[in-house]
Amino acid sequence: MAFAPFVPLRVQSSYSMLEGAIEPKAIAKLAKERGFPAIAICDRNGLYGTVAFAGACIDEGVQPIIGTLLGIARDEEGRQVDYLPLLSQDEAGYDNLCHLVSKAHLDRPLEFEPHVQLSELEGHTEGLIALTGAGEGALTRLLAEGQRDHAKALIARLEALFPERLYIEIARHSDPVCIAAEEALLDMAYARDLPLVASNPAQYAEPHFYKAHDAMLCIANSSHIDAEDRPHTNREAWVKSAPMMEELFANLPEAIANTMVIAQRCAVMPPDRKPILPSLAGDLEGEARMLAEDARKGLEARLGPYGPLSEEERKVYFDRLDYEVEIIVGMGFPGYFLIVADFIKWAKDNGIPVGPGRGSGAGSLAAWALTITDLDPIKLGLLFERFLNPERVSMPDFDIDFCETRRGEVIRYVQAKYGYDHVAQIITFGKMKARAVLRDCGRILQMPYGQVDRLCKMIPNHPTDPWTLPRALNGAADFKREYDNDNEVKALVDLALELEGLPRNS
Repeated sequence: MAFAPFVPLRVQSSYSMLEGAIEPKAIAKLAKERGFPAIAICDRNGLYGTVAFAGACIDEGVQPIIGTLLGIARDEEGRQVDYLPLLSQDEAGYDNLCHLVSKAHLDRPLEFEPHVQLSELEGHTEGLIALTGAGEGALTRLLAEGQRDHAKALIARLEALFPERLYIEIARHSDPVCIAAEEALLDMAYARDLPLVASNPAQYAEPHFYKAHDAMLCIANSSHIDAEDRPHTNREAWVKSAPMMEELFANLPEAIANTMVIAQRCAVMPPDRKPILPSLAGDLEGEARMLAEDARKGLEARLGPYGPLSEEERKVYFDRLDYEVEIIVGMGFPGYFLIVADFIKWAKDNGIPVGPGRGSGAGSLAAWALTITDLDPIKLGLLFERFLNPERVSMPDFDIDFCETRRGEVIRYVQAKYGYDHVAQIITFGKMKARAVLRDCGRILQMPYGQVDRLCKMIPNHPTDPWTLPRALNGAADFKREYDNDNEVKALVDLALELEGLPRNS
């Protein structure tokens, strides 16, 4: 198969929330359809879509390039931020990318955008290729403003940080900053013998999505479509084909060719890492011994309130416990049980309410003995194999409910015990579902709240069986009637259909 001689290096997925509008897997399909040999995901201060994107690229026969658009502070406080596109070449680069993105989110005042200081890139640029950032980059901005001396100082720092790995990015997509700076960028590239690279920063797939993307920006900025003083979508911010880019850069063919060069320099996949757990007893053997001892002591305590038990009754419990411990150790998870038991015990000792246990974890007698759960699985006839099964090796997962107002204390305890930089919280993403996206679109279109609320209530709301807008148009007669007979409602629903399902927040 012949590939197009161009690689998009600046594609933002839907995980640049309320800014990018292409689902990560769809980026891979788009690349295959348009004949790109490779394509880069480059979300703003995030790597959330990386694993899904990379896996989909491999399935489609496209080379994935992992990148991010990293916020760089203009001042010491981080009140204003420029952006530096970084692409990982290898495992060292990917690790550095993870480090910098984490730092951007964790080490900053919460009221400011995620960012790092330029100086904080020192020691963390190995394996990373940097582009100068087009209209969002500090270099382009400084040249557009005529600040040549500051621009020269900045490019010198970037060259030192990314030796032989820095590209002057040229974007031709109607951004006034890029237009004003292009001639100076070209002069600087030739004067310093730096390579040029063509880009078209893209946030949506097709040109017709422009109006829907503009609406998305209104939702993000809590503004109305008719407001003049709001961010507007760049009409060129879609994934252009190779022939279009070649025509756009006909006088700079080396800038197109260098997209291929960068792709050839990048060869890394997100690592498939096994869970890394801290050890409470030094090694697996020590953890196994500790688990067995703690579980037996705990089971004795649990059986105490039952009163005197016969030897046969006790044998049922202790045989089951020995069996479970053997499975837990054999699968390599004694440390997991010990860690969970530790912070649950701390919560209970400090008067923080903890739920009795939900899900398949309630079938574990070892969990009951360790006070992770409060349900006796033998008395209730619950199966351990639903939770852990040697024939289906996967990380165990206890569903634990802590008091909503005090769960932060438990998190702080775990951070203090195991190290702040060794504890992560799982992020969840809220998506624009049928009712929610209708309300968002109705607000930016300034439709009466009562009218929009009435429409939303026509869509069945089943938490375990959520209805989409297409399903509502096919299955909710009142909703379909409003859509067919009211042009204003039709415009609202058509806009919401374009945005439904995209991530809204985290």
